[in-house]
Amino acid sequence: MKQKWSLWIFLLCLLTGLLLVTACSDSDAISEETNAHNKEEPYEIEVKKMNEEIGEQEPLKLTSYSEEIGVTIKEPLYKEFAANGHVSVNGEIEKYQGLQSDYAWIKVRASKEGAVGRQLEYYTPIEDGKFKQDIHFFNGEGEYSVSVQLPSRDRENYYYDTASFTVHNVNPEANRDMTLTPFGHDAELSLNTKSSYVKGNEVFTLNGAAANLADDDTIMLRLKKDSENWKHVIPIKNGEFSYDVPLFYGKGIHELEILVPDEDRDQYYQTATTLLIDNESDRVMSPIEYADTYLERGVTLESPQFGGEESSGQYKIKGSIDPKAEFGRETTHIYITTKKGEDEALDVIPVEDFTFDDSFYLRFGPGTYEVTLSVPEIKEENSDYFRFFGFAKFEVESTGEDKRDLLPSRGVQSDSPEIKKQAEIVTADNRSDRDKAKSIYDYVAKNVSYDVEKYENDDFNWDDSALKTLESKTGVCQDYAYLAIAMLRASGIEARFVEGRAGGIFPGRHAWVEANLDDEWITLDPTWGSGYLKNGKFVPAFNEDYFNPDMNEFKKTHTRTGVSY
Repeated sequence: MKQKWSLWIFLLCLLTGLLLVTACSDSDAISEETNAHNKEEPYEIEVKKMNEEIGEQEPLKLTSYSEEIGVTIKEPLYKEFAANGHVSVNGEIEKYQGLQSDYAWIKVRASKEGAVGRQLEYYTPIEDGKFKQDIHFFNGEGEYSVSVQLPSRDRENYYYDTASFTVHNVNPEANRDMTLTPFGHDAELSLNTKSSYVKGNEVFTLNGAAANLADDDTIMLRLKKDSENWKHVIPIKNGEFSYDVPLFYGKGIHELEILVPDEDRDQYYQTATTLLIDNESDRVMSPIEYADTYLERGVTLESPQFGGEESSGQYKIKGSIDPKAEFGRETTHIYITTKKGEDEALDVIPVEDFTFDDSFYLRFGPGTYEVTLSVPEIKEENSDYFRFFGFAKFEVESTGEDKRDLLPSRGVQSDSPEIKKQAEIVTADNRSDRDKAKSIYDYVAKNVSYDVEKYENDDFNWDDSALKTLESKTGVCQDYAYLAIAMLRASGIEARFVEGRAGGIFPGRHAWVEANLDDEWITLDPTWGSGYLKNGKFVPAFNEDYFNPDMNEFKKTHTRTGVSY
């Protein structure tokens, strides 16, 4: 008997336990549903209260034009109502085939000005007569008026009012949709953001794609803040584009307009979309000025992206040349002009495999430099001068020392191992700077022969230099000067390239050297010290007359016009 009672008690306990477990599980599920519901409920309750305050909701009314083309609006249903953060416009057009555009134009206007403006427009594609647009409210809580306009059947780029309604948004969260114009839709533009209001800190990284644009197309960026504005063109590769946009104008909202090429007009762009970028940094930067040459010659400047940067005396640039652009394959170098007050220097850096990545000196000491980057004129005939065309201009602040006559420069590679080694060999037995300078003058005048053919054929090249002269042991006056200056600077002696004219009755262009010896600038002309021309041929005849010559006699044959850096 005791065993039976024990069995019944065991079964009763087991059943009770199961019921308790089941009850606990159901309770947890109900609690989770309640919590989830409560999270959404406050704004839904506000929507309900607002709609009750509005009173009897009047049905949405359509215009006479909507009847003409057979429009039905499925959403929204009322002329005035409340919403929780978003609303949908959903319509259908019976007679859509005769319309002059493939887009419905929807305008949303806030009753009050907000941080991101007061109006946002949507161009919504019409596909098989149907259009649908989800709209979020860019200023958060507040009243918004929405108008729906549909394209004309008779006129291009003309729209007629179809419907309008008022929305009372109760949700305080601001959400500015990323919208496209018809040009943006046609280009199949997409960006790395769904919102057209974004944050930035000095720079905003723009990534996107334009599936309907080709690699030879470009995209224009136009940045605005208050009265300031800047524009720039960036390339497309494999249907994609990327660029770090500098937020030049300090703290606050920068308007970034993204434009795509107009298919019907060359070198003309149309707005595709606009972003509002809220810059959190107070820093104000200087925009780079780009010329038409930038686009025409297919240049992409990767660095710098803005001007006004500080440098310790050496500055780097990086970029590429589009091989498909005009003279893209022939562009073998970039010219850099640096100006500080009345002082100006010209440097050259090579382009290899259509890219350039090199640095140049800000040689005139501390201060503000205007830097101009240029591409060379591509010409078929030889000449003794070079023309180049600027494609970008910006400023750099330098804190470096004034070492204009000691630093390497265009054609003067005083820092190269070959030049340094030769200078050490030539000056090995000299102690004073004067003796070193005399040995260098002697070496150049004795070992370099005048290149008559180069002179007569104007066979000058952008990469003429001290290194080329050291290797070839031939050249014209500029090449003698390049080598002498490079060896002097490699020996720690200040030296500079002097431009002028020399000769008899009809003096021609000429170049020579000035060196600072014991705080006195003296003249060296190793070209005239090497020999002379007779019957169109060079006759080697070394002489010392043009090392520190009597300047009264020197000026009878030489006229100094300036110094070249």
